[in-house]
Amino acid sequence: MSRRNVLWIMCDQLRFDYLGCAGHPSIRTPNIDRLAARGVRFTNAYVQSPICGPSRMSFYTGRYVHSHGSTWNGIPLRAGEPTLGDHLRAEGVRTVLVGKTHMKADLDGMMRLGIDPETEIGVRLSECGFEPYERDDGLHPDGPYDPDPRYDTYLRDKGYEGENLWEEWANSAEDPDGEILSGWLLSHADKPARIEEPDSETPYMTDRAIDFMREAKADGRPWCLHLSYIKPHWPYIAPAPYHDMYGKTDVVPPVRSDRERQDPHPVFASYMTERVSLAFSRDAVREHVIPAYMGLITQIDDHVGRLMAFLEEEGLAEDTLVVFTADHGDYLGDHWLGEKELFHEQSVKIPLIVVDPSAAADATRGSVSDALVEAIDLAPTFLDYSGGAAKPHVLEGRSLMPILHGEAGGDWRGIAISECDYAMRKARTDHGQTVRDSRMFMAFDGRWKYVFAEGFRPMLFDLESDPEEFRDLGDDPAFADERTRLEEALFAWSRRLHGRITVSDEAIANRAGGELRSGILIGYWDEDEVARARRDQAPGDAL
Repeated sequence: MSRRNVLWIMCDQLRFDYLGCAGHPSIRTPNIDRLAARGVRFTNAYVQSPICGPSRMSFYTGRYVHSHGSTWNGIPLRAGEPTLGDHLRAEGVRTVLVGKTHMKADLDGMMRLGIDPETEIGVRLSECGFEPYERDDGLHPDGPYDPDPRYDTYLRDKGYEGENLWEEWANSAEDPDGEILSGWLLSHADKPARIEEPDSETPYMTDRAIDFMREAKADGRPWCLHLSYIKPHWPYIAPAPYHDMYGKTDVVPPVRSDRERQDPHPVFASYMTERVSLAFSRDAVREHVIPAYMGLITQIDDHVGRLMAFLEEEGLAEDTLVVFTADHGDYLGDHWLGEKELFHEQSVKIPLIVVDPSAAADATRGSVSDALVEAIDLAPTFLDYSGGAAKPHVLEGRSLMPILHGEAGGDWRGIAISECDYAMRKARTDHGQTVRDSRMFMAFDGRWKYVFAEGFRPMLFDLESDPEEFRDLGDDPAFADERTRLEEALFAWSRRLHGRITVSDEAIANRAGGELRSGILIGYWDEDEVARARRDQAPGDAL
């Protein structure tokens, strides 16, 4: 390959099982399915938090939430935290954003360090290390994430009128009398968005990605393009013809049981009483909203097809690693819940497809891997693919290249870790928890899923005998040994060295004997003892 590019596609709130290649019985995703046929589809991929912001910060840093500290939406990634952009920039790779990051800049940290947010370095720190070719988080276009949304400007230039074009056109419907119907309201999910499909968010972001790749081809430098779609995240409203492409007969039955509501874990119980959970627990709501969710996914698939056609036409396919994934899932009424945040599969597991164009990956094309992988594995994968040296003291994930090349051993990973900070939710006030104690940690070993909840009993699920996660074994005496084993595994993970990232283990090991070599003679009796020590170069002398 003449150069190595990365096209990293991320969808917001796309469930792992809402793809044709993942076995959904009626959704149509032929282009994403073709990606899976060209690469490796991972069936056990987990995010480091089932919440947008902290999940993305783990993707962008290659580090656990426990390490980078951005525990909730709007909590900044601290200034100076190394990111994928920093690692790839050292390899001569442009790391570029089109779409969403959910990043809020650490303005206090930059002020403390004397960094102007408008400078090149300040922009990188404000954008998770990315060069923002097109930053647009959607959701709140007049709010803190998008102070100057270009998408609204684009719509205004196209002739759309209003105060908030993102909301009034892309995410609203219209009744026969011309009244605007808010897409935030679930009752309007079956109606077409007011906007023309080519002007809606997904095609717009696809166009901007193509614009960048066309410019970058002329530039000649390798690149990593993060195309981060805003959909199928709510508001659940799709433009025609995607709004009625699916109907209630396409909605799969909910994965839930009355057993779950009989003496549930206290935190789980609180989440079941959230407004969005009560709404999605109604079959009529699911049958009304999920078809729109599915339509938004098929719209994404159509535009993924455009991207793949562009790569082929421009001769970029043979040089470009393609990754398709999501930042977390969506309950959609499963387990009596809406949204995400807890650790059931629907929330914490993600779709992950990786297409390596190199000949070394030919043997694994079209394969399915059940290796236990984490979101933080992508950053070291991109660094590895770009020719960079591994940085295990900084990047806490593992490169997926051995799996893509059929070289990985059976000891890939023992447990996957995910974290949830629910301090912003009613579960905290329901149970009188402090902000600092409103935390949960998941440790999953591929069969047993253990959830530590500060101040409460744990949760435990056996996905082998109970794949639907209906039976919580967290207080069952018969499974005390499994709980103890996974609690110790979680404790061992928490004791790992998460904070020392400025010096590698190798560099520290190579300092052995440094004091003696530099003439710092501590604890020696006479010249003869020094001479003997220099001959032996005892490693302990470096301490």
